[in-house]
Amino acid sequence: MFTPKLIAALALLALATGANAEGPRLGKTISAEELAAWDSSVMPDGNGLPEGSGTAAQGAQIFAQKCVTCHGEKGVGGSASALLPRGPITSINGGEKTIGNFWPYASTLFDYIRRAMPWQQPKSLTSNEVYALTAYLLALNKVIDEGAGLDAATLAKIKMPNRDGLIIRFPDRI
Repeated sequence: MFTPKLIAALALLALATGANAEGPRLGKTISAEELAAWDSSVMPDGNGLPEGSGTAAQGAQIFAQKCVTCHGEKGVGGSASALLPRGPITSINGGEKTIGNFWPYASTLFDYIRRAMPWQQPKSLTSNEVYALTAYLLALNKVIDEGAGLDAATLAKIKMPNRDGLIIRFPDRI
């Protein structure tokens, strides 16, 4: 059992030996360039979107190669969730929440694909592939025209169907 005298003695010993002076010396300091490679945040307004572009037609080809196994033909669902809305959200069931009826920002879709897909090889897609897949999925959800192309400027301007459907928990942080 730790008594107040024992705690004080351990604290004094730690100070005397310099335990608080340096830390555990684990890892190494990284450079700004190394950090920049991991700083891939994309904000709802599109700030942070990388250079690149893609079309829905290009995205359809990539989807057939890298996504159809889990998400099914044209995103109707498979071993992973469907990507097309089945109707309005009526419960807290995650399966009801899809791109067209839940996601408030197109940049969030881009960011998710970029960071997490394909699930067995996350962060393996190029920026052009992510733009193309985003365009394809937005076209399937009838958010954009099938012939539309996406880049940082056009993606940031998309107004998703559920943009105003979520309650902002911390409106002062926007």
